[in-house]
Amino acid sequence: MGSKAPPIDKRRQILDAAIRVFARQGFHSTRVSDIADQAGVAYGLVYHYFRSKEEVLNELFSERWSLLLAAIEEADRDGATPRAKLETVAAFIVDSYQHNPELMKVIIVEVTRAANSFGRTHLSEIRRAYESIAKIVADGQEAGAFRRDIDPAFASMAFYGAIEQLLSGWIFDLIPASDTDYEQAKTLVVATICDGLEPR
Repeated sequence: MGSKAPPIDKRRQILDAAIRVFARQGFHSTRVSDIADQAGVAYGLVYHYFRSKEEVLNELFSERWSLLLAAIEEADRDGATPRAKLETVAAFIVDSYQHNPELMKVIIVEVTRAANSFGRTHLSEIRRAYESIAKIVADGQEAGAFRRDIDPAFASMAFYGAIEQLLSGWIFDLIPASDTDYEQAKTLVVATICDGLEPR
């Protein structure tokens, strides 16, 4: 008697198909029927799980972003140096891109950089990430590891913005994207920001 295969999670199948379609043709050019075709399911089944393609994108973003927020909080709790905490955060984001570039492309292009539409919807979640990174910087300033004349919120924006710009460079083939490049990026982006934050 062979063991039965686990039932296919149709909801997950639809989400994974949506990542591929959104990454390939962009959110605005995608129709629900495109997602259904990619998932190999009936058109109506998509609507059984999601009210609209907007809801699909919201779900994809919130799922991935909650992992980022958890990773930042975990890095902060680990009690390492402020610089090591930022290295952990940078590594998590770069690893996320390396393991699922299509999903990260969708999140950056369609949400975090889409300030007029989806970015506005998710502003509080996006802000939480900036605030958590700013807390790591502020704690570093308190401990004397970082200079105090730089606003932690500014440092956080510079740090996250640099990483997001790197990801955009990979997404649009503007910079080399080998495993070596990913590894170098993790340390270089932290060195760039933290060297600027270190006390003179």
